[in-house]
Amino acid sequence: MARFGERGDDDMDVISLSVADLSIAAFLLILLALASFRLQLGLETRMLTGGLRMIIQLLLIGQVLRFLFTDAAPLWIGCMLVVMLSVAAREVRARQRRRLNGITGYWIGMFSMFISSFTVTFMALTVMIQVRPWYTPQYAIPLLGMVLGNTMTGIALASDRLTSQLYDQRNMVEQRLVLGQSWREASSDIRRDCMRTGMVPIINSMAAAGIVSLPGMMTGQILGGTPPVEAVKYQILIMFLIAAGTGFGVICSIWMTSRKLFDSRDRLCLDRLISKK
Repeated sequence: MARFGERGDDDMDVISLSVADLSIAAFLLILLALASFRLQLGLETRMLTGGLRMIIQLLLIGQVLRFLFTDAAPLWIGCMLVVMLSVAAREVRARQRRRLNGITGYWIGMFSMFISSFTVTFMALTVMIQVRPWYTPQYAIPLLGMVLGNTMTGIALASDRLTSQLYDQRNMVEQRLVLGQSWREASSDIRRDCMRTGMVPIINSMAAAGIVSLPGMMTGQILGGTPPVEAVKYQILIMFLIAAGTGFGVICSIWMTSRKLFDSRDRLCLDRLISKK
């Protein structure tokens, strides 16, 4: 079990976690999976698979980060950032019940996240934090990971709602098109609703931060010995970056996906959608 580390006059060592500590936490997930099975929720397989996948991914990324922190070569860091973006784009597409056929949806997700997440992260590293060099892995990778992860969730929620709404309300949309409206006018209400869906989670997170919950980065810094006030400043920066990255990413993704679902003659092309198997 974990034990308190040696304490100095002004700080405290990070408490080390043992395999037994992690096993207890894993047992809680197993209990939840059993409850899901008992209640016939059908989530137990996804819970256990997700937990196992998380363990493997985090252990792997821990080894990768240890290598990158030792050898901060721009090429390796660039490869890491590209892998993060590629996996995030895949997850966006995988979470949609109805998706664009081919790899169009994948490229839309990747482009939207690149334009939003990479832009705000690069601005933070060069203008706000002013770390030298800007690609220092201790800053670049965690910052991009937090912004990219939240942007991915927002885009996935908004895109899934967009394709589902256009499919479910296709008769209404087509009637508006027949009456002479452009594709922008016919789908405006749906697009606005989808953008709100993608942005609401981060807005709620900002509203609850500090009172209802302590955000992850702030908690980690405090546990690592960073003064609380400094941790608060970093968390405020991160929340603003996440909000901006998510918002611009959602707007970009919804616009590009909507445009792809209408042809040059403003006709709704639902044959470009495929259902998730």
